[in-house]
Amino acid sequence: MAQFDDDHGSGGFHGPSLNEFFPPAILFEGTPFELNRIMLIRIVVTILLIVWLLLATRKMKVVPGRGQVINEFALGFVRNNIVIESLGEKDGKRFMAPLMAMFILILGLNLTGIIPFFNIAGTSVIGTALVLAVVSYVMFIYAGIKKFGFRYFKNSLFPAGVPWYLYFIVAPIELISTFILRPVTLVLRLLMNMVAGHLLLVLCFSATHFFFFTVLADGNFLGLLGLGTFAFGAAFTVFEILVAVLQAYVFTFLAAVYIQLSLSEEH
Repeated sequence: MAQFDDDHGSGGFHGPSLNEFFPPAILFEGTPFELNRIMLIRIVVTILLIVWLLLATRKMKVVPGRGQVINEFALGFVRNNIVIESLGEKDGKRFMAPLMAMFILILGLNLTGIIPFFNIAGTSVIGTALVLAVVSYVMFIYAGIKKFGFRYFKNSLFPAGVPWYLYFIVAPIELISTFILRPVTLVLRLLMNMVAGHLLLVLCFSATHFFFFTVLADGNFLGLLGLGTFAFGAAFTVFEILVAVLQAYVFTFLAAVYIQLSLSEEH
């Protein structure tokens, strides 16, 4: 690739960089309300999701139409396969709303990575993943305190049935794994998958543009390699859709599992 840079000068191939995740300000530059492209994507997606949910639940019928069937299937999937599956019917109802909202928001923001004119996931910068991890953190601690009071922390750090001298080892491990690593792993799992997916797509389609409009345009038949990079880009786009859904599922499922662990009698 360096050879292409030498041959074509300023028209050489330039791969993706982390600078894409820090776009320049678009509105209110230099103020506390400064907005860049990723923040605008988050706002637009959130508004669209709110409008969709309001319209989807406003006039529901006993005999559903096609649109209501699709909406019920999507919402029912989250309800049955994540919330109820993890927490059961009783506890699932208590945490249904935040977990449902979490899944829908993550999925909507993840999918913007393959939507034209957006072209980057709203979850590809740490802010959204961090906020959602904090929400998850608060929910599972709240669930434990609500059921056990502050004895929840004792139960978590000093599990029953362990010899007292092992608590010097077990307690620090439980502290780190339960109260530190859980939110950290939620953030990193979602963030890194979205960052990697975006970089792969940009790499493939940037290479396609370079081969077709720089190399092939100059009469070099190596530009036909753009067919391969385009095919890889198309395949990665489909794969990115699967990753977007999977990461929304995994994040929400783990949040529900952490709540369930806080509610269990044994930690």
